[in-house]
Amino acid sequence: MSAAPTGIKGRCAHCQYTLVLKPWQLNAMAINEPFACHHCHKALQLSCPTQIRRFKSLDTLTLLRASMRVMVAAALLVALVMEWVGMLSVIEQLNFSLVAVFIYFVVMRYARHRQLVTLVLQAAKAGAD
Repeated sequence: MSAAPTGIKGRCAHCQYTLVLKPWQLNAMAINEPFACHHCHKALQLSCPTQIRRFKSLDTLTLLRASMRVMVAAALLVALVMEWVGMLSVIEQLNFSLVAVFIYFVVMRYARHRQLVTLVLQAAKAGAD
């Protein structure tokens, strides 16, 4: 199973190098553990309250893809049943389906845009290592 790229980047406070954060680094940030910059090997951690809130808000987007797929499938099924019953014409059912798929792609694009984050990683506290 391969890990999908997260798009979350971090900027080192020591060397100002921007690195793509790996899943283990994201896990370390989630439990407030310092980790080493792979460029300068100095300890880093996320300690800015604003950026911690932004990082934690990324968790709300994890179930979005699955819930949007369920919503689109339900909308397509409802449109199909309404067309069978005679409440919608074939063209109206097609329009309804296209709108549901369009909403799915708009929401997924927004979610991908929200996940492209560059966090400024501060130097880890001396007692954290």
